[in-house]
Amino acid sequence: MSTIYHNPRCGTSRNTLARLEEAGHKVTVIEYLKTPLDKEGLRKLIADANLSVKDAVRAKESLYSELGLETATDEQLLEAMAAHPILMNRPFVITKKGTRLCRPKEIVEEIL
Repeated sequence: MSTIYHNPRCGTSRNTLARLEEAGHKVTVIEYLKTPLDKEGLRKLIADANLSVKDAVRAKESLYSELGLETATDEQLLEAMAAHPILMNRPFVITKKGTRLCRPKEIVEEIL
């Protein structure tokens, strides 16, 4: 069983999901824009992927600049991502072999 935090409008996310299915994984798809993670869920997901909070935020998203997050602390970034899930980078994938932010999509190969 695998889980993907997915945005169907994102090509990288769609390609990663397709690769998981191609590899024979039964995938739980969580559209994180419809079912966002809370602050603690984000903290755990990011830590499990061995990333910094800054690595997990979409700094190119216009809302990032609009909210003035360039100098935000990790706690402020987590709060912003919980309130505005569009700020979460994607796709995050969880398999029995680990958790990764699969950007680029080839990173999923590490946990197949």
